Amino acid sequence: MTRAQANLLLLAVALIWGSAFVAQAEGMAGVGPLTFTGTRFLLGTAVIAPLAWREWRQLSLRQAQPRPTDALGISALGVLLMLGAVFQQIGIISTTITNAGFLTALYVPLVPLLGWMLLRTPAHWSVWPTSIGCLAGTWLLSGAQGFEPVVGDLWVMASSIFWALHVIFVGRIAERLHAPFLIASGQFLVCGVISLLWALLSESITLSGVVQAALPIAYAGLVSVGIGYTTQVVAQGYAQPADAAIILSAETVFAALFGFLLMGDRLNANGIAGCVLILVCIVAVQIAPLAAAGRQALARRAQ
Repeated sequence: MTRAQANLLLLAVALIWGSAFVAQAEGMAGVGPLTFTGTRFLLGTAVIAPLAWREWRQLSLRQAQPRPTDALGISALGVLLMLGAVFQQIGIISTTITNAGFLTALYVPLVPLLGWMLLRTPAHWSVWPTSIGCLAGTWLLSGAQGFEPVVGDLWVMASSIFWALHVIFVGRIAERLHAPFLIASGQFLVCGVISLLWALLSESITLSGVVQAALPIAYAGLVSVGIGYTTQVVAQGYAQPADAAIILSAETVFAALFGFLLMGDRLNANGIAGCVLILVCIVAVQIAPLAAAGRQALARRAQ
């Protein structure tokens, strides 16, 4: 696969993930957020399961199967994934697709910030101005209707914390296991099972509601979770990190586009300015460290 082909696949992933916000909103007409999340991630598990089984067999041949501590780690990832997905799903009930897409992306500057706070991982200087920029953009975007954030905006902003924690800790587990599909299917399974058990205790699930939400659930589960994640893993094996960072950030733009075309989302000048500011900060915090590393590498070669 060429670099250009990998970049096109990543663009397709961003398109899928951005369009999934519409499916998540439409699905709420028939089922609750916990039911939607549970069924969505169990469907995603089914898509990745064959790849995970192949990885398990390969690990078995090398006698490198996951240890009990690894299973606990994957389960913890599933809990973080569940909290992020459920909080986001609750927020989508009362906010717009555009707001949900951009506010979810706040996890990008939160990853290095929380990594520095929790793990003492050195943070690039760009984290600080981009974090401030994202806060300013969030204030403009969530306050687009009179500078008073709706409850849904707050739920989605809270979900970005769990997404960030998930990104931080999934990297640590992936470094040891080197089995991305096994990790993905395990965390998807934990997320789906816990969400559905919670739904049985707190939501009213009806056959008519499930039928009504069947198409959005299928799209969000099979296409967004299953195909989207798998394609991302494949494409990032051939794409440059800077390319992947920028292209996947387009998820927020696609969410806004589909919200405009299919859901009738409209933003005033403050909301548009907030979207632009958040997107600029998201791209900057991803490529600034890569650009600095590239300059250092060139300087070492010149010596």
